[in-house]
Amino acid sequence: MDGVIGFVEDLGPNLQLVLERMPMIVDGVITTLQATVLGALLALVIAFVFGLAQISKLLVVRVVARVFVEFFRGTSLVVQLFWLAFVMPQLPYPLGFQLEPMLVAVLALGLNYGAYAAEVVRGSIGSVPKGQYEAISALSLSPARGMFRVVIPQAWALMIPSLSNLWIQLLKGSAIVNTVLLYDLFFQVEQLRDRTGTWFAYLFALLAYYLLAWLIVILMNGLEVRAKHRIGRGPALTENWRALFQAPGTTPAGKRSLRVVKDKAAARAATASAGGGTP
Repeated sequence: MDGVIGFVEDLGPNLQLVLERMPMIVDGVITTLQATVLGALLALVIAFVFGLAQISKLLVVRVVARVFVEFFRGTSLVVQLFWLAFVMPQLPYPLGFQLEPMLVAVLALGLNYGAYAAEVVRGSIGSVPKGQYEAISALSLSPARGMFRVVIPQAWALMIPSLSNLWIQLLKGSAIVNTVLLYDLFFQVEQLRDRTGTWFAYLFALLAYYLLAWLIVILMNGLEVRAKHRIGRGPALTENWRALFQAPGTTPAGKRSLRVVKDKAAARAATASAGGGTP
């Protein structure tokens, strides 16, 4: 029986069924976490490589980076996943080869969300005040050393809230990896649905994905507090642990800080002036 009445009447047996299938559900959660974490790490590497390449002084580097970003954020994640899983094996040697389902999922998630994150990196670096670049010259630092010692630490604190949103989107996007034979959390929910009906199974899926997304928010909040403390813009995590459970970029009272408002406005202006944008 399905629907609201069936959901209430069968709640006890359905909860018992969840307990019986818990080993398979845990395996699905682990698979989802692996695809999400590895995809996010690949996306972060891609974001910094192509985010920095877009502000290179070399025109050819900027053009290549721009084409990459526009291609992977302008094409569907589902199409990219199917292309890696089903089209690549049919390509002639040496381009054609079969990838493991987990590798297909990580590549598709990393390439797609890395393209979006590259815009976040570019916009955040562009929002660092010009005075910081003048300070790099005054200290006689090389451009590369100044970028990694002065600019990126400040940009990193700015980009974390946007990256937090992207990693949550990546987690939710991972729900399609079962289409390439990866038995993730959503696949286990579909197996559960055959026994419990749609109401119970999809309510369970909502709660499970919400809890996983909450873990990402807590982790990214911790990174944001640490990044701001390292550049002298906030207290240490041990003095401000409540920030772990607040919305990114807010004050202890739950309001957006004036600095965050200014920083976000500057990041949006820098992104708009370059003709791009973040999701």
